[in-house]
Amino acid sequence: MKLYGRNWTRRELESRLGRMEQVAGLRRSTLSEGPEAGVEQIQVRTGAGLTYTVLPSRGLDIGLAEFNGIPLCWLSPNGEAHPAYYDDQSLGWLRTAAGGLLMTCGLTQAGSPGSDSGEMLGLHGRVHHTPARQVCAESQWQGDECRLTVRGEMQETRIFGACLRLRREIRSWVGQNKIELCDTVENSGFEPAPHMLLYHFNFGFPLLDETSQIHFPSRRVLAREPGLPLDSFSAWHAPQANFSERVYYHEDLALHEGWAAVSIQNPYLSLSARLEWETKNLPELVQWHMPGEGIHVLGVEPANCRVAGRAAERERGTLVMLQPGQALEYRLAFSIDEA
Repeated sequence: MKLYGRNWTRRELESRLGRMEQVAGLRRSTLSEGPEAGVEQIQVRTGAGLTYTVLPSRGLDIGLAEFNGIPLCWLSPNGEAHPAYYDDQSLGWLRTAAGGLLMTCGLTQAGSPGSDSGEMLGLHGRVHHTPARQVCAESQWQGDECRLTVRGEMQETRIFGACLRLRREIRSWVGQNKIELCDTVENSGFEPAPHMLLYHFNFGFPLLDETSQIHFPSRRVLAREPGLPLDSFSAWHAPQANFSERVYYHEDLALHEGWAAVSIQNPYLSLSARLEWETKNLPELVQWHMPGEGIHVLGVEPANCRVAGRAAERERGTLVMLQPGQALEYRLAFSIDEA
């Protein structure tokens, strides 16, 4: 592996360390006060500059991510509140949404609250507030490479309703500034079930400032609300007073071997961030554009749906239905480089 500008074998590195965690590794902890009390965290340090926190209490989503101490993402004013505080009614999700690098929205609902087939649905579904089971955090040598892995599963179930299971694996390697995410969603019930999934990646200051350049793979962009300007979706701004959120749909994505990518370059920090995803099961790209004061965030959201809610998706004829026993796989990757 490469660390500190040199290539090392496993034994060369181990001969210089008492524990591998001196340079990289995994550390589990539990928060102890306020609404965050009881929330589990797993810190992942790659040793190459990238550090991030996985939250088993919150769907194995990813909280704060940093590169050499520079924050890469946006954190919500709510903090990483314990899921016991979650309100699933209407817009209650907004009271406990944590922000961080990744908030997962789903599994049977994503987007606006509403009613579908007689069921009341809150904003963005339940999985971001669902604690994981069978959580494993391990470092494992493979020759002279050391892999850091966090995995577990979440279930969204209801008597006389859908029974979906999400198995998640998050991988990084010592010496590399990359996160790989592999999810499998399975209908473990015995009736067809609606399935909506949106990966809500949140980028913020200082990666985003007035010098940042944002590159989308789309050849066509539509605003969710008619009349919204389309000339500034790829530009970033200083915090603006009284700014109203804007949502854009990106269409006709340029692909490389079935994958699409969004990149953010910050020339002032000499950093470049890149989010990639396999589009086979994530054909949609939603953008949440919110450079307002106090909520200064860009949401990049690969998805299998748009964000008008489940009834709208059903009406469009695009609602994904998982058959009993059917499973779908989702693959994404995030990386950071010094430009």
